[in-house]
Amino acid sequence: MTTEIGRSAIRSDAVAKTTGAAVFGTDVALPGMLHGRLLRSPVPAGRIVELDLGRVGEAPGVHAVTCAADLPERRSGLVLMDAPLFAGEFVRFEGEPIAAVVAETREQADLALAKAVLRIDEIPAVTDLEEAVAPDAPLVHPEWESFGTPPGMDWPRSGNVVAESVADPDGVVEAFERAAHVVEDRFEAGRQYQAYMEPRMAVAEFDGQRFTIHVAHQFPYNIRDRVAAALGLSPSDIRVVGHHIGGGFGAKLDTGLESYAALLARQVGRPVRLANDRQEDLLTCQCRDNAVIRIRTAVAADGAMLARDVDVLMDSGAHATDIPFLASIPMHVFGALYRVGPVRIRTRAVYTNTAPTGAFRGVNGTHLYFALERHMDHIANELGIDRREYRLASLQSDGAELPTGQVLEDAGILSEAFEAVEQITPWAELGQGPNRGVGIAACMWLTNPMPGSATLKLNSDGTLGVLTAATENGSGAIATGVRQIAAAEFGLPAESVVVSMPDTDAAAFDAGSQGSRTTHIVGRAIQEAAVQVRDRILETAAVLLEAAVEDLELIDGTVGVVGAPTSRIPLADVAVAAQAAGGPITGSGSYTTPMPPVNPTCATGMLFPAFPTPTYHVHVAEVELDPVTGGIRVLRYLVAQEVGRAINPEAVRGQIQGGVAQGLGYALWENLRIVDGRYLQRTLETYGLPLSIDIPEVEIALLEHPDPAGPYGAKGVAEPPIIPVAAAIGNAVADALGTSVDEVPITAERVLEAIVRPT
Repeated sequence: MTTEIGRSAIRSDAVAKTTGAAVFGTDVALPGMLHGRLLRSPVPAGRIVELDLGRVGEAPGVHAVTCAADLPERRSGLVLMDAPLFAGEFVRFEGEPIAAVVAETREQADLALAKAVLRIDEIPAVTDLEEAVAPDAPLVHPEWESFGTPPGMDWPRSGNVVAESVADPDGVVEAFERAAHVVEDRFEAGRQYQAYMEPRMAVAEFDGQRFTIHVAHQFPYNIRDRVAAALGLSPSDIRVVGHHIGGGFGAKLDTGLESYAALLARQVGRPVRLANDRQEDLLTCQCRDNAVIRIRTAVAADGAMLARDVDVLMDSGAHATDIPFLASIPMHVFGALYRVGPVRIRTRAVYTNTAPTGAFRGVNGTHLYFALERHMDHIANELGIDRREYRLASLQSDGAELPTGQVLEDAGILSEAFEAVEQITPWAELGQGPNRGVGIAACMWLTNPMPGSATLKLNSDGTLGVLTAATENGSGAIATGVRQIAAAEFGLPAESVVVSMPDTDAAAFDAGSQGSRTTHIVGRAIQEAAVQVRDRILETAAVLLEAAVEDLELIDGTVGVVGAPTSRIPLADVAVAAQAAGGPITGSGSYTTPMPPVNPTCATGMLFPAFPTPTYHVHVAEVELDPVTGGIRVLRYLVAQEVGRAINPEAVRGQIQGGVAQGLGYALWENLRIVDGRYLQRTLETYGLPLSIDIPEVEIALLEHPDPAGPYGAKGVAEPPIIPVAAAIGNAVADALGTSVDEVPITAERVLEAIVRPT
């Protein structure tokens, strides 16, 4: 019955995507559709002293123009109500929408916006994280105290600190006083753009009562609720229809253009399309946050880590988005991998006059583990101990307790992961030769527990239909994993399962493609639904075969009596009979991962209190430096990834390869540098994405430790591959240089600076 599990089935969307037949969000065109464009702020901070849109409304082809003055004053947000639809008196980041126009064509809309009269008195932008939290720092939002939060949800915040989480356990000061060594580091991480192929878009239509919004989005239900909040509507007034997504990586979890499309569609009574060009997408995307991390560890003479003190500053940009949740993540990282005494952690998410940041694959785990694992190398070097051996001697084991109070029942998998990469190529054989270095890094990461649902139906031709609001974001979680789980439940090939595109009017709630949750959560929901469907199938077949339900089995698309090969009927016959007798065979299921027990008083501001369904991973990188140019060549890259159970091994390997490639970009090249509130990189050409020739073969060891609660043992897969990459590369580059590496990306310029830096 589980023949599909562990088979590398072909993606259900493979033909449509490779032949160009797939309809992406960008392809959506409705009859009578108009085109909207946004007038965006050209400066990062200032007061609007004049906005005259008179000539805009008179321009050829224009149907409507609108701005903050035309709307009720209302702010909305994912968890903090701090974002207006349009800037009113003040602008707070370059690219912030000030007005919108809708015209017959995109070109006419652009020409019309060029006629706008806009004068802004620019004021100094708040951009430096450490300066932004100073007591006398100018406030990005002087009115911050008026911002609302969802009922029952609040956290420490003040001034430019949009969210703060603090853990201050007993014993930290005493441990530092008796330490033989105190090792201290400061790390900086840049801002990374998701660089998906399809920029943000939305098409909205209004029928006089309800809105339909067409999107290429990771979380349709969030779009429904966020647009409703922004426009003062009920969520039931809005239907969201999902289409194929040209990449997201987290940037398409929150709203972008959808509220503007809906607003304009209602205003003109015709469908309206908005789509970013690449530059405005880059300027306004909710990128991975930049950060500053300080970390100190008290170390005994024998190498035991007695205590740790961590301070994290994360850049939230001009609005909160989901950053208040992410401020909890350091509590799950800095005591996770290695034994350490009490850990004091202070995390502050900080408002700045830059585009709001947000979710990106692995969220802030990339720079948190960069800091932790670079710091571990520093401690090992200080003690004169081999870096790998020091980690092995310090590893957590089964039953380890995190600073949150969560118990890691299976932390011993970490030692297996270290051994798995050693089996690919021994540590001692790597990094040999001039200008070469080797680095190792580990991580523990969660499988997002947020709820999901699915409905199964047995079609009259014997195939299965799956209805879910979960989205296929390119990972294959829907196109392979979910299909294979549904197929395995009924002894069918994956090709006999059809999964619908998301539609909030048709499918129940799902928390979207995020946090490696889709296969785990939706797969489990399918198993719950399959119980109902299987019961109906067997009940109906029992009547047709004149047999007892307990004597029947499902095999290869048929139902039959166990031990009687001639007494079998196709599922198609069962479906037709059931439909005629009592209605179609359907079943619905939902699932949310239970949160593991934690200490609720471990820290303040813990909006994300636990790391459920954790997985464990180790990466090893070998690099070679060019001492003349500072260029870095990655020679070898080894990964041991724990996956629970690989539902589709090739899809899993593909996610690991893609995650490593994206992580190498973050580690070595990608960075939106901010000067006076403006990005210096404004095109993909200047941004610096890696090329195929920059990516080595990724040598992979899959570790399977099935999760009893997961579908066929599956755990989250897609996020962890990106997380330890910068740490492994940073450790390898530092090994080759013989000096510290404390910033990402590790560009050629920074390598050259390190070469001439006094040691």
